Parts: sequence; structure tokens; C-alpha cells
Amino acid sequence: MTKLKASELISKTFDELQAILDDTRGELFKLNNAAKLTKKPEQPEKIRMLKKNIARLLTVIREKQLTGNLS
Repeated sequence: MTKLKASELISKTFDELQAILDDTRGELFKLNNAAKLTKKPEQPEKIRMLKKNIARLLTVIREKQLTGNLS
């Protein structure tokens, strides 16, 4: 997964954002488990990027909720 841009996320629907969020959280979960098993994360930069993407997604979702624009 690449870095998500807020400008691209704003144009997506609420359901699309939720789906992307679920996928991103699942990917982060897998990477965290792999890192815990090996005691050394193979891709620490990808873990950081996923965390930032999740924060971006949650921000856009919250903005849509506050404006009432859930389409």
C-alpha cells in the first residue's frame, strides 16, 4: 500500500473509506504480528506509513461525519 493523500480520500464515499480502513488495519495487524514473532520488524517504514494512513482515514471520516456529508 502506498501513502494515501487526503485530497484523494475526500472524494471517496463513506463506505469506501470504511473498506480501505479495514484493509489497512488488517495489513498493520499482520505486519505487527510478524514483527513480534521475529523480534525484528522487516519493514518498519511500512508500519509507520500504515499508521499514518489510518490516522488520515480517520480524520477524513470524522470530517465527513461532522459535515453530514456521508455520501
